[in-house]
Amino acid sequence: MLVEFRSLREENIAVLKSMNLTDTDLSKEGNHPELGKAKLKELLATWTIHDLGHISQISRVMARQYETEVGPWIRYLSILHEEK
Repeated sequence: MLVEFRSLREENIAVLKSMNLTDTDLSKEGNHPELGKAKLKELLATWTIHDLGHISQISRVMARQYETEVGPWIRYLSILHEEK
């Protein structure tokens, strides 16, 4: 899954780079049906945070594989105390 995630992100970034977007392009506004006016740069920032959310999910799943192995140190590992 990590390989697929990386591959998809690399493809998406390549497409964005090929567009040669300028500051003017990034400042253009569109109309979202629920949020109203939104700039392209805001949408791209949202996609970035969305990807980081997936990376966070992956990290939590990987960390939980060691939940029983860490013994008493579990109290110091906040990632194992986050909502499941």
